[in-house]
Amino acid sequence: MDPMHPYEHLSLFTVGLILSVWLIGSHALMLAKPALVQGFLKKFPRDQVAGQILLGIGLAWFWLLIAPDGLGKLSALAMELGEFNGAKPTLRILVPVTMVLVSISVKDFLAIRALGVIGLMVASPMLEAAFLKDPSSRLLVPIYAYALLTASLFWVGMPYLFRDAVTWVTADPKRWAVFSFAGLGYGVATLVCACAFWRQY
Repeated sequence: MDPMHPYEHLSLFTVGLILSVWLIGSHALMLAKPALVQGFLKKFPRDQVAGQILLGIGLAWFWLLIAPDGLGKLSALAMELGEFNGAKPTLRILVPVTMVLVSISVKDFLAIRALGVIGLMVASPMLEAAFLKDPSSRLLVPIYAYALLTASLFWVGMPYLFRDAVTWVTADPKRWAVFSFAGLGYGVATLVCACAFWRQY
């Protein structure tokens, strides 16, 4: 049995490519279709269906990290939680129960809270892919991951900040363009580094 967790098999090159494609694609769309993207972002916080779907994905992903042994591929992502290992059986029950209760009872900004859960889950494999790798340019990945972690914590705890940020960015076309080009530039820099320096990592 492979003692390494699947996250540890992720290459910096692969994660860099995925991140760069996401950044370039999303920010290029922001520049090409500003009205479409702005309209989506303004409606997203109150989208209950999207919130339920994202919450389901996020909590299902977390459940796989604490899944019991012997479930085949469902146990592939299970990881050690150190001193919290004893809480796994309880968490395996609480996670699906929580998902159902939150989906039913939380009406305000569920989509943002769920997006925060997804962000918290995504950051871990990103950080693992860049961990102890040689090229200093790898920092592009953990910098983005830590920014995502920070934002996600606020989205879960204070989701109205997402709405306020969207309102602020979309209020001025120049402001929107600056943020769009900044994200696009970050994506291009990540793509260049992935192709030039990260192939063997």
